[in-house]
Amino acid sequence: MSDEKQPQGDPAVEAELAGVPEELLEKETDKLGEALDRLREDLDAAKQEVLYAKAETQNVRRRLEKDIADTRAYAATGFARDMLSVADNLARALDAVPQELREDERLKSLVAGIEATAREIDKVFGLHGISRIAATGLPLDPNQHQAMLEVPSADAAPGTVLQELQAGYMIKDRLLRPAMVAVAKKPD
Repeated sequence: MSDEKQPQGDPAVEAELAGVPEELLEKETDKLGEALDRLREDLDAAKQEVLYAKAETQNVRRRLEKDIADTRAYAATGFARDMLSVADNLARALDAVPQELREDERLKSLVAGIEATAREIDKVFGLHGISRIAATGLPLDPNQHQAMLEVPSADAAPGTVLQELQAGYMIKDRLLRPAMVAVAKKPD
């Protein structure tokens, strides 16, 4: 052994090691150092895995919370789609009544009742985030409008919605039903 001072350890262990060759002690010390390094690497890897698992758990929780919020927000989509035909039929009924019959005292209350029902449906739609899509006079938006026919027009720019054939609706920020429209094209 060298003249360097060795740390004082357990006297019983020192007595046992006194007869062991220094080369063997160095080999065993190296093996223990390597084993300690492997354990440290394993510990670091386990810490990383725990961090990844926590992050993944947090991501799953966020996705579930978003899915729950979306489910709540759009739960009425099917029912709302079905109610659109009721709103369409009320609008058709009002459009079918000629102006001279609207003035007839016998039909005034019937027309007023249909108009009140149509207003009530619009109010309920608004309460549930259902809104009508603007169409006439706007450029065709394939995300909200469905072009059903093209009409030659010298007055409107090509691609401009000239007429709404059926109203379109959004539920919050999602398309519920596209507006069916007639679109301007260049005259022949």
